[in-house]
Amino acid sequence: MKEEQIREILEAHWQASAIGDLDAEHDIYDDQVVCDYPQSGERILGRENLQGLRSHHPGKPAGFKVKRIVGTGDLWVTEYTITYQQQSAFTVSIMEFQNGKVIHETQYFADPFQAPAWRSQWVQQTAPL
Repeated sequence: MKEEQIREILEAHWQASAIGDLDAEHDIYDDQVVCDYPQSGERILGRENLQGLRSHHPGKPAGFKVKRIVGTGDLWVTEYTITYQQQSAFTVSIMEFQNGKVIHETQYFADPFQAPAWRSQWVQQTAPL
């Protein structure tokens, strides 16, 4: 599959995620996908379980903003911010494709934090996503 096609598939996936279209959001996944959440130690096996988990989330996303998508071949990374119950999380999704579908995804979630004053002389302050 060409990289332009994968990028289009990813953009459609993230757009579907942002508007809550669960069927379109999960079209990207192979039936046997494995999705890991390393921070909680959870592994979701199969597209059906992944969609089931996401469709029963008690705090539906209120905001979703993709910062960038980078990748080549079968490995793609998306950086984005997702907001649940007025709390934003900076998120990284690592997707591995096989035969045009995601076979493995790993997602990392991080809460925003205040930058410490001691390092201000070495950094440039930017706006959060």
